[in-house]
Amino acid sequence: MRERDEAGKPVGTDDKSRPVAKGVGAALGGVAGGVAGGAAAGAAAGGLTGPVGAAVGAVAGAVVGAMAGKGAAKAVDPAAEDLYWRDNYASRPYITSGASYDDYAPAYRYGADTYSRYPGRAFDDVESDLAREWPTARGSSSLEWEHAKHATRDAWHRLSDTVERATPGDSDRDGK
Repeated sequence: MRERDEAGKPVGTDDKSRPVAKGVGAALGGVAGGVAGGAAAGAAAGGLTGPVGAAVGAVAGAVVGAMAGKGAAKAVDPAAEDLYWRDNYASRPYITSGASYDDYAPAYRYGADTYSRYPGRAFDDVESDLAREWPTARGSSSLEWEHAKHATRDAWHRLSDTVERATPGDSDRDGK
């Protein structure tokens, strides 16, 4: 069930009950804007030297814009992620029958936190590091890594896929 404010509206919506742009979504808009704006500015500046200059300027501008937007991957809204997983965890195939959200919440948080710590990396490339760090990151979770890793991966991929939809290319090299 979604959290509601004093007026009874779901938290994170405006007065017309539409989601308010904040957290990951707003940050990703910044990434896309940074890439597009950087490419346009680079092309315009390069256009002064002809077509080759425009092409070089567009590439350079896109790189600068993407680098400026790279910080967006670090702008994860923990409350929004917690709300998403609280509403959706029960439908995931790895959830043990009878398990509560509280059993998996630390693993979802860990996935979001570590995605921000390893920008541009694939989950599989850093899984051994994550497994090694899980005992200290797990807090009150009773899950061993073999069970927690599925929720951690799920949260990681949710953010990765969101970032990828906002930026061109395959930033995490997962083929999507």
